[in-house]
Amino acid sequence: MTTDTRAEADPIDEEKLTELVETSLVDLGATVHAALAVIGDELDLYAVLDDAGPLTSVELAEKTDTSERYVREWLRSQAAGGYVNYDPEPDRYDLSPEQAYVLADRESPVFMPGAFQLVASASKIEPELREAFRTGEGIGWHEHDEDVFHGTERFFGPSYGAYLLEWIAALDGIDAALKAGGRIADVGCGHGAPTIRMAEAYLNSKVVGIDYHEASIAVARERAETAGVADRVDFEVATAREYNGTDYDLVTMFNCFHDMGDPVGVAAHVHETLTDDGAWMIVEPYAEDRVEDNLSPFGRLAYSISTVACTPNSLSQDVGYGLGAQAGEERTHEVVTEGGFTRFRRAAETSTSLVFEAKP
Repeated sequence: MTTDTRAEADPIDEEKLTELVETSLVDLGATVHAALAVIGDELDLYAVLDDAGPLTSVELAEKTDTSERYVREWLRSQAAGGYVNYDPEPDRYDLSPEQAYVLADRESPVFMPGAFQLVASASKIEPELREAFRTGEGIGWHEHDEDVFHGTERFFGPSYGAYLLEWIAALDGIDAALKAGGRIADVGCGHGAPTIRMAEAYLNSKVVGIDYHEASIAVARERAETAGVADRVDFEVATAREYNGTDYDLVTMFNCFHDMGDPVGVAAHVHETLTDDGAWMIVEPYAEDRVEDNLSPFGRLAYSISTVACTPNSLSQDVGYGLGAQAGEERTHEVVTEGGFTRFRRAAETSTSLVFEAKP
């Protein structure tokens, strides 16, 4: 093997090299920042800064019962990343309304500390993932650190609260059916955030939350009790291909269809469990159909999470289809149609979500 052939054929472009190094520095800072964002959330540093700022590092440490020296360094890192504002004259830090909406408002549909919790925790499986690259074997969702499940709930839950009813209203006839009293199956419900939201909104309907992960179902039951909807919500430990029940007016899957090992088989089972007028609502990460159109900051995030969690989960199951989190509308349509559905359309979208409606 020679070492000089490539250098002779492809001389290094210094400008492109500098750009790539700068990109790497940004990514290195972001990697460390993820853990610091989780700490800022868990210790209420963002919340107190929003409520009482502008504050010095001493004042913030006193109000949060934390060490000033750590808080001082944390504040400087946050300011360098644009996550907090710094005024050097009084040596104080604060949050803008936009920063507070992203970092301190836990009901905001763009609340990000949950996402940082998710990605920071997902990286803990790196040794197993490295081995999976060699063997091609999968890694089940249940094999991840517990914070992955909590981070997923805290990341997606607020957006479901903000948009879910709009998405259901965009489906053909489903909102009216549920208001009159229908049946809903929320498949892949996790900790039950959308399950509970639907139970709160449709008082005459019965909702069933379904997930194969028993620990998540246990948390979902607790969440339903706390929300006061336990009398209208049932939870079942089952896979998406084998859950119980029929005559559902609505089956929902939130950011989990691409995780299924056998999405065609799942589609066929959903088809069997719907009423003739029912609908299957599939919420997936926003993606274009062509790879080149997904090479964006959001696409990078989605492809990366898909590499760490979604695709390994699919490969760990029967069939191991490996649809991936950036499958796009065309590929999703093909899989759903292969499972027996005759009608498929994009019912709604946000900058980060595609909402599909499938009808028998």
